[in-house]
Amino acid sequence: MFVVWIVLGLLIIWTWRTWPRIGHVLYDASMALEARLYGLQKVAVPIAEMEMVTYQGGPETPERTILMLHGYSADKTIWLRFARHFTDDCRVIIPDQAGHGETGFKAGGGYDIPTQAERMIQLIDACGIGKVHVIGNSMGGYVAAWLAAAHPGRVASLMLIDPAGLSSPEPSDMERLLAQGSNPFLIHSRADFNQFYAMTMASPPWIPGVVRAALAERYQARRDELAEIFEDFHTSQPVGARLHDIQAPALLLWGREDRLIHVSSAQIWAKGIPGMRVEIWDGVGHMPMVEQPTKTATLYRQFLERPQ
Repeated sequence: MFVVWIVLGLLIIWTWRTWPRIGHVLYDASMALEARLYGLQKVAVPIAEMEMVTYQGGPETPERTILMLHGYSADKTIWLRFARHFTDDCRVIIPDQAGHGETGFKAGGGYDIPTQAERMIQLIDACGIGKVHVIGNSMGGYVAAWLAAAHPGRVASLMLIDPAGLSSPEPSDMERLLAQGSNPFLIHSRADFNQFYAMTMASPPWIPGVVRAALAERYQARRDELAEIFEDFHTSQPVGARLHDIQAPALLLWGREDRLIHVSSAQIWAKGIPGMRVEIWDGVGHMPMVEQPTKTATLYRQFLERPQ
């Protein structure tokens, strides 16, 4: 009986140690499969300081090119189920921004918003593109807005999804935690990750436990890197003073249940960009393009095809 308990204990320990490893394989394989199914290929694009890894897809001579920018701590994969609705007739470029995903992190690499926006100009220059339709979520929305303000001649239209970059009239759950000295993005355990993941969306897609364990492990491994990136982007100049420079038609989408950036920010963006269309969806959190990719894609398609 004693031997049975030893074997059982060893089995539990082995399962615990290898559990996230299995999750890494499953997650990476599933993302690669989805990208292929949706007509997106991995393309590494050299820019001044680094090689920026992207997903790219769509026809070679499209009527429009869409640049999709992820948020802080995320990567290009969050756009997959949204992007698949556009690869038939649009060129799609989805980068891992500096410090994220396969583009990688470099200590002291500069992760402030103006620098990240300039890297996007380098990226589209390297891809031989003049004007892009830019869509950004969270920190990616901050970068997208800065890009549209600093380079109005390069941005054909702008869609912001729960963007960072302005102070909220009302504090979010994340802002309350930050005020207490706790950053929910800096993960120390699987329990921390589960709490953080629940904050990101009102109805997050189901993820198998083994994959969630792997994602928690990745966040823990990147904790120091994410802390540096957060400091750089969170202390960047607010974009509010630059909103009047945005000339492109603009659409703002916000999930009313956003716990990371309070929905009250939407009114500040709307005042800053005259003529901006504003959509606020009930029952949705910080990443509508992940929670409701088809509905978000339909809204964006209508925006792109609006009468000029």
